[in-house]
Amino acid sequence: MKESEISVKYEPFKEIIVMERTSFSTPEDLARFTAVIAGGKLAGLYWVDGVVFLYFPLPASTTAVAKALIETGKVYWTFVGYSNMPKYAPTIETKEKMIVPVIDISSDSILIKVAKWLKEQK
Repeated sequence: MKESEISVKYEPFKEIIVMERTSFSTPEDLARFTAVIAGGKLAGLYWVDGVVFLYFPLPASTTAVAKALIETGKVYWTFVGYSNMPKYAPTIETKEKMIVPVIDISSDSILIKVAKWLKEQK
């Protein structure tokens, strides 16, 4: 196959299925949780439209998950932790002096929908 015969196609997920979600009362609580579960490794949070969050996708390493992704466009997130954070800030510092980076990913159309869904959760 020649390079000129290669096509590039964008095909976003059709559905994100969240298996567990936890709302944290403050961004600092979410940052503390993130720092603890990362076990000293650098971990960051995403910010979109007033919501800060992290998620864990179910790896597509099993046949069933890979099949669901390819055939139906469904992706599974095993956990989403989130908190309201009206104004973007590049880091969140906890009272224990843990500093967690925050990435403004507002340009991602899929994550905009995720943020909107999270805001609607009670």
